[in-house]
Amino acid sequence: MKLASRRNGQPDGQLVVVSRDLTRYTPAEPIAQTLQQALDHWAALAPRLQALADQLEAGSVPAYRFHEREALAPLPRAYQFLDGSAYVNHVELVRQARGAAMPERFWTDPLMYQGCSDHFLAPRDPIPLPSPESGLDFEAELAVITGPVSAGTSPDEAGSAIKLIMLLNDISLRNVIAAELPKGFGFVHGKPASACSPVAVTPDELGPSWDGGRLHRPMLVTLNNQIFGHPDCGIDMIFDFPTLIAHAAATRPLMPGSIIGSGTISNRDPTGAIGYACLAERRAVETIQTGAPRTPFLIPGDVVRIEVRGPGGASIFGAIEQQVA
Repeated sequence: MKLASRRNGQPDGQLVVVSRDLTRYTPAEPIAQTLQQALDHWAALAPRLQALADQLEAGSVPAYRFHEREALAPLPRAYQFLDGSAYVNHVELVRQARGAAMPERFWTDPLMYQGCSDHFLAPRDPIPLPSPESGLDFEAELAVITGPVSAGTSPDEAGSAIKLIMLLNDISLRNVIAAELPKGFGFVHGKPASACSPVAVTPDELGPSWDGGRLHRPMLVTLNNQIFGHPDCGIDMIFDFPTLIAHAAATRPLMPGSIIGSGTISNRDPTGAIGYACLAERRAVETIQTGAPRTPFLIPGDVVRIEVRGPGGASIFGAIEQQVA
């Protein structure tokens, strides 16, 4: 099933069930008013929501036109957002461009930071630009929303905690990050609120494209209506989502509604034909090849679109489409 949170004047929006083709919705009340409420009681409420989704597909419940511009993030605010770096190729390229050595442990021990979770941007919200010098960048990612996860959960156990999957634009201020990293205490100012896709979907909606830990579909990224990249989400993902969840829960439990991000989608691509899912990686490759980056960071008026389509070409999660304010 596909779930969304529509704008209704409340911080957490109105939970709705959305049709597979993203054209119609039906309210989830009285089953649950918000997605967080559904996640808090997932075992009891998920079967009822699935039955409502089946009725929506059959045309046996009232349905209304679904407009992606009316959607908030599926979880407009969450208890926790932890973003990993599952595609180590991305880390390797960025570090190589700035002349930093690549520690071997990065291939076996996931990188992860704790991001802003009390506010997620809607899929059509503008991207704020604090200043022209901040180095504004997008990062096209996948993310999962979990149920409860016990501290010390193993990767084999963690897969069952994945309740929903969505897209994420992990907005980054690269020049601010460059000043924060030497402090050795993580991101704060360099990672403002991220944006999410209009809908989050249960793993069964992805069919054979989902292997339990990875999504094997291209991430389509356009910048100002030009293809910027289409890396495959299932290729070069060194740490799958169960591994990231287990890493996040190594010493503490995760509450229902925790969001775990994949990090920037990145494929090894010596020719550049596949493209990139963020500006920083393209700039890193340019620096490695020519000695200096050529691609500028985002400026006001730029439009970024992030989407994943199914085998038949239909959008799975809807699109994140944002203009720089």
